[in-house]
Amino acid sequence: MRLQRVPLLASVVVLLAAACSTTDHDGAAPPTSTAPAPSATAVTTPATTASATAAPSAAGGWRVTYGWAVPSAPARVAHTVKVPVNPAPGEPLPVLVQIQVGDHPAEGFSRISFAFRGPTPSYQVGYVAQVESDGTGTPVSLPGDAFLSVRFDPAQAHDRSGRSTVHAPPPAIGYPTLRGWAVAGDFEGHLSFGLGVRTSGEPLPVRLGESTRPDGTHVVSLDVRRG
Repeated sequence: MRLQRVPLLASVVVLLAAACSTTDHDGAAPPTSTAPAPSATAVTTPATTASATAAPSAAGGWRVTYGWAVPSAPARVAHTVKVPVNPAPGEPLPVLVQIQVGDHPAEGFSRISFAFRGPTPSYQVGYVAQVESDGTGTPVSLPGDAFLSVRFDPAQAHDRSGRSTVHAPPPAIGYPTLRGWAVAGDFEGHLSFGLGVRTSGEPLPVRLGESTRPDGTHVVSLDVRRG
């Protein structure tokens, strides 16, 4: 792949400001249960990496891939992606096309969702002391007092001409605990983001899930407890 680093955002989708637990702000319906799936693994020590191999999900069905826990070490969900996904001149990797956020106060969480054209990439989430830009190591500015690193691979957020493929909300989310997001990298099949979280001194539990939209895009959702 030709080395290139491109800006992620080409356009901004302005979302509704009112928080509502029944409105589909984040592109996936709220789950009917908060119980973790059998494969979900809680991280208990910094030296432990929680991992799971995700089974194919039924079209439209939201399912948990990592149950509520504090990922002090990266929680990784693996998917097998055959590269190239499409022959040239198509995109060779899963392509991020949308980021959405939604607040679900009745269920006690806020959500950020990442929608991909093509197969679902592998992904991992974990708390870090500082989110850094891939390649340069430059600190990424985020609101809050705790930070989550979110990484997808193989994946990209640009087309063959280097133009962004993503529609996204403003970086300042402003929910009670999920405060903001930022791009950390889109380089050589690795796509990364940082999330800013406000806590009461202790890291908040998170949850991961997947769904498939009617248009065929695959959604990875990250839920953060509202405290």
